Amino acid sequence: MQTQTVILSTADGDMPTYEAVPDSAPRGGVIVVQEAFGVTEHIEDVARRFAAVGYHALAPHLYHRQGAPVLGYDRLEQALPLMGTLTRDSLLADLDAALQRLASVGLPASRVAVVGFCMGGTVAFLAAVERPIGAAVTFYGGGVVESRWKGVPALVELAPHVQAPWLGLYGDQDVSIPVEQVERLREAVADAVVPAELVRYSEAGHGFHCDARPANYHAQSAKDAWQRTLAWLEEHLD
Repeated sequence: MQTQTVILSTADGDMPTYEAVPDSAPRGGVIVVQEAFGVTEHIEDVARRFAAVGYHALAPHLYHRQGAPVLGYDRLEQALPLMGTLTRDSLLADLDAALQRLASVGLPASRVAVVGFCMGGTVAFLAAVERPIGAAVTFYGGGVVESRWKGVPALVELAPHVQAPWLGLYGDQDVSIPVEQVERLREAVADAVVPAELVRYSEAGHGFHCDARPANYHAQSAKDAWQRTLAWLEEHLD
């Protein structure tokens, strides 16, 4: 595996992007979308995990317009204003830059999955609606019943327009995304014209996949969610 930070060009300037590349020919591409705290060591680790099983993985710094900060998990009050600067146009521009990078190494969008965590899970859902990617996976993405960003409707409103196979992974103990909202999302994606699956973990809360946050991490749920993610990509990427 080779890892590096590459600089991708966007209309708003250069975007640092963590890249993890397998030693053998990649089986597909994965865009790993950050949490509210930026491209943390955990997000970089997730990219390496994908590369370890054969995917060319990118983790773009979506806060590059603000200097690409990375915050500690105890700094949510600083993260929220950064998250609030994002818009539909900026998110899609950054996704397009990452997709172009993967296309340049022979991985068209149909062979790319977008996998996002927390805030990034919402972005992954948006990508499944707006771009012809091969698959998308949302780990505990919010904005389910209320719009999170300018130009991005609530997920329940976007759901009928999903065009890429989508997998959602949510924890019942997540106080920021109540089970009632998760079930509304399940009902909404049932009308999608592509495969869509939503899995709930009864003992898990928000951030259950993040082993860098011991208070949030739920090992059993995280292991199952990761296995489901890999199976989803195996099934749906060309």
